[in-house]
Amino acid sequence: MVSGDSANGDASVLRQRAREVGRATLLGAGLGAFGLVVLVATGEPVDVASETVFAVGALVFGFSLLGWSGTVFAGRGIEHFQRHVGGRSDWSAADSRQAMAVLGGVGVGGMVGASLATVVVGSLA
Repeated sequence: MVSGDSANGDASVLRQRAREVGRATLLGAGLGAFGLVVLVATGEPVDVASETVFAVGALVFGFSLLGWSGTVFAGRGIEHFQRHVGGRSDWSAADSRQAMAVLGGVGVGGMVGASLATVVVGSLA
């Protein structure tokens, strides 16, 4: 049975993590748009700049998915290994999953930002 305080604490943690991923997505969108504008300003055609920035965002997103799956697959084993060896690392599977979620948000934001900036910059050219 879940107490009211525990449910409120879980909802608070979920909101905090959603805000972190949301901020990361906005950061990625800004970086994607900025990257596209910089590439166009340096002389790249809009379509080439768009494809390049979108591909970088997709690469970051893909890396986060790989890291997430690796954490799900081996995270508990790594935690047990650290306890057995007696290391002083604060690494945990939960922290790693959260970091990969934030990184995924940056990647998705980069792809979205590149797409939106392509529409805007393409309409100006």
